[in-house]
Amino acid sequence: MTDVSATATDSVLALPAADPLRIVTQLAEELGARAAQVAAAVELLDDGSTVPFIARYRKEATGGLDDTVLRNLEVRLLYLRDMEARRTAILESIQQQSKLTKALLDEIVGADSKQRLEDLYAPYKPKRRTRAQIAREAGLEPLADAILADTDCDPAALAQGYLNPEVSINDVKTALDGARDILAERYAEDAEVLADLREYLNRSGMLYSKVVDGKDAEGGNFRDWFDFRETLRTLPSHRILALLRGRQQGVLDLRIGLDEEQEALVPHPCVGRLIDILGIDASYDIDASPRRRWLGEVARWTWRVKLQTAFETELIGQLRDSAEQEAIRVFAANLKDLLLAAPAGPKSVIGLDPGIRTGVKVAAIDATGKVLETTTIYPFEPRRDVSGSVRTLLGLAAKYKPELVAIGNGTASRETEKLVRDMLAQYPELKLTPVVVSEAGASVYSASELAAQEFPDMDVSLRGAVSIARRLQDPLAELVKIEPKAIGVGQYQHDVNQRELARSLDAVVEDCVNAVGVDVNTASAALLSRISGLNATLARNIVAWRDENGPFPSRKALMKVPRFGDKAFEQAAGFLRIPNGDNPLDASSVHPEAYPVVERILQRIQADARSIMGKQGALKGVSPSEFTDERFGLPTVRDIFSELEKPGRDPRPEFKTAQFKEGVNTLNDLHEGMILEGVVTNVANFGAFVDIGVHQDGLVHISALSHTFVKDPRDVVRVGQTVKVKVQEVDIARKRIALTMRLDDDSAPARRAPGGSNDRGGGRPRSGAPRGNDSAAGGMGAMAAAFAKLKK
Repeated sequence: MTDVSATATDSVLALPAADPLRIVTQLAEELGARAAQVAAAVELLDDGSTVPFIARYRKEATGGLDDTVLRNLEVRLLYLRDMEARRTAILESIQQQSKLTKALLDEIVGADSKQRLEDLYAPYKPKRRTRAQIAREAGLEPLADAILADTDCDPAALAQGYLNPEVSINDVKTALDGARDILAERYAEDAEVLADLREYLNRSGMLYSKVVDGKDAEGGNFRDWFDFRETLRTLPSHRILALLRGRQQGVLDLRIGLDEEQEALVPHPCVGRLIDILGIDASYDIDASPRRRWLGEVARWTWRVKLQTAFETELIGQLRDSAEQEAIRVFAANLKDLLLAAPAGPKSVIGLDPGIRTGVKVAAIDATGKVLETTTIYPFEPRRDVSGSVRTLLGLAAKYKPELVAIGNGTASRETEKLVRDMLAQYPELKLTPVVVSEAGASVYSASELAAQEFPDMDVSLRGAVSIARRLQDPLAELVKIEPKAIGVGQYQHDVNQRELARSLDAVVEDCVNAVGVDVNTASAALLSRISGLNATLARNIVAWRDENGPFPSRKALMKVPRFGDKAFEQAAGFLRIPNGDNPLDASSVHPEAYPVVERILQRIQADARSIMGKQGALKGVSPSEFTDERFGLPTVRDIFSELEKPGRDPRPEFKTAQFKEGVNTLNDLHEGMILEGVVTNVANFGAFVDIGVHQDGLVHISALSHTFVKDPRDVVRVGQTVKVKVQEVDIARKRIALTMRLDDDSAPARRAPGGSNDRGGGRPRSGAPRGNDSAAGGMGAMAAAFAKLKK
């Protein structure tokens, strides 16, 4: 137990200097890497290098740490540096109070988390005037210490000597209450007590949820949580966020406790642990001595008044933090899959943004994404101009010879798709392939400043059709124009820490863009700004230079761009491609700094770059190890060999589309046992949502993803993946569809045992509105609304 009352034995203890090696050592242990690897990565990050650059072009320095490890290192480095700054501030504060002992100094220096630091600092942290402080000022601390020291005393008798009307200590009860407050504060700020009870509650505690009185009707969408409890250690992130949203909306009351049997024990288990940790000679036995009974009341008071509420706040905060981290992780993983979805490539496209009353917006673009023509057709209510709509589409097809038709998957998507397919059946000579495309975030882009700059004279409603068409050509290039959190592939994204969400999603976008690379002569400023080493200003400068001077002939020419200095060139050049430029290597991911290595390779095989790039076997007979030197080790040279054989490799999969079943357009067309093809639109911790073409995503629960145990749904499915599913159950009233990927399952899902998940499947509505996943009635979000209840 920390001796709070101790004072420093030396007048001034020397505070330890900041030790960078301490952080490096801890990071190496956490990441399972060597200290030298971590130190090199930290130095590169501090020097302004980006994670994509370090992962790709500094493998020798870091020992090949990949981008995932480097991202984790980057996040933890910030945390540990913040912790070191806090450690220093705490030590300085305690030293200024002349209370820093050698033992306390060692404990603070050895603290391995922010929580431990704050626990140790609690007794010394400046605070408002408390009841305990008032009691000390009234001279009652000696009474508290005397009761502790004399095992045979009667507290009431001792208290007689501390009555003092001048400070309102008029009776024994007031004196003993003051002594109790002093000891309760002392015990409640003991670091060992806090650590033990925190660990115990995390292991054995439960979260209870009750409906707030009078909120039964108003909070109907939270009815599954009106009388709910679950152990803290088993609560999944999505359930925590649903409960917290219910509390935030004033519907649910949450508390932390033990199970009912433990709560009924006397003393309460937490009070018993407190007594044991502190070594208090306390008792609840009526026959015990007055001192032992009084100390028992002090322990009970410490738990009930000082600790219980504080731990409840802290633990619910920890639940929120962990749930938010998991929600952000899921969002980031889904976003990565969506950004790296297969591109259709440079093909001319007609984009259709479906609508009923407002019509279907149409945009024809060429193979480079240039807008050729826009219009609006009205095949549905109230105009029902089907023949006029078909004539318009036929005219565009004849004029621009498109290869694909991109159809947004929002309202009237299936009706629009049917219109196109009926037209193709009537005019089979048209070589058009209709593809349903996610339109998530399209309306956000349409109304954005970026879209206004790109299409200043185009109606806002038509910009969405352009975006839908372009994202079929290249999802990554188009989706980078949209704020990541507006792309609906997360769960509870509006409930989580927005700064952390933005940081995580921006990192995903950066990693994806740099993994693919960009053509510097065609990329938009929005895409270029995501390249390692570039920012919005440099990206705009590149586009402006390109517009004024024509295509860049080489990577070297980038140095002519205003404010494009050596550091930016180092970080960005390897990710910027120049096809058909002066130097064929500029079309590859080989960094210009490594061109001398390529020259040595070409000299050895007596060939030029153009003749060998892209040819299997061209480097047969030579080994990467023959071309290493002090600067470029084997990992880099191996990468160069791979790039020469397959220059500009795209890590994204081959483009293919799902075929929705003809005649299945609404929930009414579904029946149990039907096997359909669909596209995964979202993956959550509890399963995957699949678009099967009925304007409502069906849910494949995690238990129905595979015949084998699935811990993480993303081990089985990814956003954008085409899958076959079987309809298990359709709830038309609640617009919910239960699906299974285990095609030999019975049609109806088995009822789950009490205490388990009794979900009957779920669905996520298709809509063009950029609502993320928080659109369900009652504000629970589509992720939560997809379920009736999730308990196991």
